[in-house]
Amino acid sequence: MANSAIIIGILSLLLLIQNNNAYEFMVGGSGDWSLASTTYNQWAERSRFQIGDTVLFKYEAEKDSVVEVSKDDYNNCNAASPIAKYSDGHTVVKLNNSGPHYFISGLVENCKNNEKVVIVVMADRSNRHQPPPSSPPSPAPAGEELPSPPPASEELPSPPPAPATEDSHPTPAPSAGSSNVMSLVYSILAFAGSSVLYVI
Repeated sequence: MANSAIIIGILSLLLLIQNNNAYEFMVGGSGDWSLASTTYNQWAERSRFQIGDTVLFKYEAEKDSVVEVSKDDYNNCNAASPIAKYSDGHTVVKLNNSGPHYFISGLVENCKNNEKVVIVVMADRSNRHQPPPSSPPSPAPAGEELPSPPPASEELPSPPPAPATEDSHPTPAPSAGSSNVMSLVYSILAFAGSSVLYVI
């Protein structure tokens, strides 16, 4: 009996320890990738994409496709040299890096009729992906002085956050520390709950 409770507790723990920061977006808000929906870029501009999020494209596999391309190929509706091409009808694309991602229909006419979207992924502001600190500058050769750092007034202020909308990212991503603490609390509660249920 005790072994079963431990196994159930461990399974509960494994289910709860996961990264809950990622979010799946449906392209255009509905997931429909077709000429019927021509407001993809308006939708993308209202959304807040983060690294690790995914975007779902739903379409008829035999009649269309999703092609990730460069900016120039996006502007020219050129699918000849894709970064990636998908034609399964239910495409989920993971956004692994920040910056713009350009998607077009594999059919040139559809692309020219606005079946295309630019998805801009925000830069990672958490402490999880910070580069290692750089080494201090080497001393100046004899007789030369190091340039002084720019005055604080020359630094550019950070832009204000974009206003939240219905289609924006649902909640700000929690910090790694708070996420780990919450995972631990949930894991303990799940283990305790499963043990009590098993004993009863």
